Parts: sequence; structure tokens; C-alpha cells
Amino acid sequence: MWIADGWQDYELLSCGGGEKLERWGRQILVRPDPQAIWEADKRSKLWRQANARYSRSATGGGHWEKNDLPQSWPIRYKELTFQVKPMNFKHTGLFPEQAANWDFAMAAIRGAGRPIRVLNLFAYTGGATVACARAGASVCHVDAAKGMVAWAKENARLSGLADAPIRWIVDDCAKFVEREIRRGKTYDAIIMDPPSYGRGPSGEVWKLEDNLYPFVKLCMQVLSDKPLFVIINSYTTGLAPSVLGYILHLLACRRFGGKVVWDELGLPCTESGMALPCGATGRWISE
Repeated sequence: MWIADGWQDYELLSCGGGEKLERWGRQILVRPDPQAIWEADKRSKLWRQANARYSRSATGGGHWEKNDLPQSWPIRYKELTFQVKPMNFKHTGLFPEQAANWDFAMAAIRGAGRPIRVLNLFAYTGGATVACARAGASVCHVDAAKGMVAWAKENARLSGLADAPIRWIVDDCAKFVEREIRRGKTYDAIIMDPPSYGRGPSGEVWKLEDNLYPFVKLCMQVLSDKPLFVIINSYTTGLAPSVLGYILHLLACRRFGGKVVWDELGLPCTESGMALPCGATGRWISE
């Protein structure tokens, strides 16, 4: 498991009973987590005194119960700063376990010894975009949601990267990649975090089990002659990390050589000393 253990402003305090108790800066949140199926030790008063709790509804969805919680606030990860805020469906605009991938990407870019162009697809609020730009890469950030791209720009500004070489694109990711192929544009690294299901700005339907393999195959056409890495993230329930590794082996290793690694992402839990699994990642790495 790749564990994101470099945080100071985020902490997974405890988890269990289908919930996790988290510290985001000075704010304490309780959010659902389907992986935490064991019995929770809720003796800590923080479970009862949290600034906000997300409660699921029996009919689907849910809502935040807030107690003295700011609308949004900044948190830092090493050289990076992000604005977080409670959103619909339990999210905060940041997945802290992805710091394991940020560290990997930053180290690879800094060690490349040459200019690196990164394409970040399904880029959300720009955690990977900001990390890669901080490491010195030029980045193309693509997401179908205009609000998420605006949020990512704010994260770049907070991290001192307002003038960094970042292209901000609101578009369907597959259509954008197809246009880049026609333009002859190439990238040295690709990062993607595709949803299980989604719709593009013109109603395009994305279903991961049907679209992921052909999409990754398409993306191979915008890799440069000397690519550095490809990262695929997935939060789709039941999709093993090895599936992502298998796809990258078929599509990247056979063309470029290199190697493929895959694993779960995890967050260290202070109360138990264990790590909570938080999704799957596959990485293709040049050698």
C-alpha cells in the first residue's frame, strides 16, 4: 500500500462503523467511509464534538450537519496549499491519500533533468496539477466541470503558482485528447482520475468499465517519444489495482518498455496505527 504519511494539516484520527473522524487543519469532520466496516472505538469526545458530520439519508444522498464550521478554509501539504470546503455527497474538494501520487510525480519531474509536459485528465480541483507545476512541469489541466477548474485555479494561486505554465481547459476529456492528437500535441506524462460514471458538458456518458481501456489506448497517442510516467487512479468499488496495472502493461510497456507498478492508496489512522485503504492506483514508469 502507498501511504500518504507526509501530512501535517490533515489527519485521519479514527475510523470504523462506516465512518471516519478527520482533522482538516483545525476543523474536525465525520464522513462516511464504506471501507471502514469494523466496529468503531468512539470513546474520543471528538466523535461527538466534530465541527461537521455528513449523514447519509435512507432514501439516498445525505446532508451536512454543521456546528461552527467555516464555509471554506486553506490547508497545506508541504509546498502546496489547497482550499477545502464541504460539498454535496460528503466531499471536501481534496483526496488526501493522493499525496502519495503527488510525491511520486514531483520526484519524477525533478529528477528528469529536462522540461516535462504533463496532461492531467479528469483533473478535479487540481491537486496533481499544482504538485506537478510546483515541481517545474508545464501542465494541461482538463475537467468537464467549469466550477472545478475555477477551484483548481484558486489552489494554484494559493500555492504561489498563479503565473505557472498551466493551461486550464473545460472540456470532455476524450474529445480534448482527440483534438490534441489531430494537432500533433504530445506530453511526457499523463495523470488521470476517471470517475466510475459521469457525463461530459454536452451529455457525453462515461462508464468506467466500458470506457477506461479504450480511453487509455487513445491517450497513448499523445505521449511523447520519451515519456516519463502515466498514472491511473480509480475509486470504482471492486476494481483491483492490478486491473490498472494490466491495462498499463498492455498499452504502455509493450510500446515504451519501462515497468508497471500498482497498489492501493492509504491513509495512516492515528487511533489504530493501521492504514485505511482509499482507492487504487497504477503507474507506468520509464526506465
